[in-house]
Amino acid sequence: MNEITIALAKGRLAEKSIPLFERCGIDCSELKQQNRKLIFYDMKKKIRFILVKPTDVPTYVEYGVADIGIVGKDSLMEENKPLYEMLDLGFGKCTLCIAGFDVISNASITFANKRVATKYPNIARNYFSNKGETIDIIKLNGSVELGPLVGLADVILDIVESGMTLKANGLLILEEICSISARLVVNRVSLKTKGDTIQGLISNIKKNLEEC
Repeated sequence: MNEITIALAKGRLAEKSIPLFERCGIDCSELKQQNRKLIFYDMKKKIRFILVKPTDVPTYVEYGVADIGIVGKDSLMEENKPLYEMLDLGFGKCTLCIAGFDVISNASITFANKRVATKYPNIARNYFSNKGETIDIIKLNGSVELGPLVGLADVILDIVESGMTLKANGLLILEEICSISARLVVNRVSLKTKGDTIQGLISNIKKNLEEC
C-alpha cells in the first residue's frame, strides 16, 4: 500500500475534516493534540497529514508534496492550479459575494473607476472582466470590510458566512458570485501512480458523507 500525504487547510477546515477521516478508520489522535507540530501520521494506514495555510494547499498538491488536499473552493478559484477536484465535502459553506453600501447611494461608482478591496485579486479580476467592467483592485489580507468604511474601496469581494460582520458595519450584499465549500483535490500524477489507494480512500470518504 502506497503512503498518502494529505494537505489540510489550517483552522476550521482541518477541524471539520478530522471527524470525517475518523469515520473512515483513520487515526487522527495526533492531529487532535494541541501543539505546534505541522506533520502527523497514521502509521498503520500509511497516511501522513500536513497542516498548511489554506491558500497554500493547492500549491502543495500541484507540486506533489501532497497527494490529496482539503481546501475551500475560494482558494482553488484564486490559485487556479491544475488539480483534479474530486469531491464536494459539504462543510465550510459560505458564499463569495460583492458587498458595499447601498448601491443606490453609490451612483458615482462607474465601470471605469470602481475600486474593489479583496483577498482574491484573481477572482475579482476575472469576475468583473467577464462583466465588461474595468476595476482597480486593492489587495488586503485583513478585514476587507474596512475598505469601504474608510474610503479605500467602493466595494469588497469576499466570502460571507452569516453576514453579521457586514451588517454590523452597515454593508450589504450587492451580488452573489457563487457558493463555496470544502473540496477534496488530487495531484494529477498521484492519481495515476497511487490510483488504487487514492480511489479507495475517496470511495470511503464518499460513502461516509452519504451516510451522514
